[in-house]
Amino acid sequence: MTPHRFTELAEAYGGDLQRWPSAERDSAQALLASGDSTLNAVLRQASWLDEQLDRHPLPAVSPQLARQIVADATQEQSFWARSFSWLFGASFVGIGIAGVAAGILVASLALPLAVEHEALPNVFDSGDGDVVFNLDAAEETQQ
Repeated sequence: MTPHRFTELAEAYGGDLQRWPSAERDSAQALLASGDSTLNAVLRQASWLDEQLDRHPLPAVSPQLARQIVADATQEQSFWARSFSWLFGASFVGIGIAGVAAGILVASLALPLAVEHEALPNVFDSGDGDVVFNLDAAEETQQ
């Protein structure tokens, strides 16, 4: 066990080593026996905090509140409540996908093409080149 791990455990479980996980107690005792004064200070500080928390009075819980909490916890959610929570999460995914698609579209229109500049016209190009698209092959043969 390292002093850093010892400090983490003291902050999480308090100054009483009996409250610590059983797998950590022996190594913590061995580290304390090494005589490091900072570890004793950490343990004293955690014990002080434990005392402060133990002195704090807890408000009494009304029996009606306890019954209401148990009733709400055991009540099964309706189909619509479960569906709404699922759809609510899925809507954020949809918004994210739409944002990615819009970003790709803007980037594809704004960035220059990877091929030679003269080969394909740019969307923002205002050149004088005539581009004629003829869909009717019969009209072209008659000209």
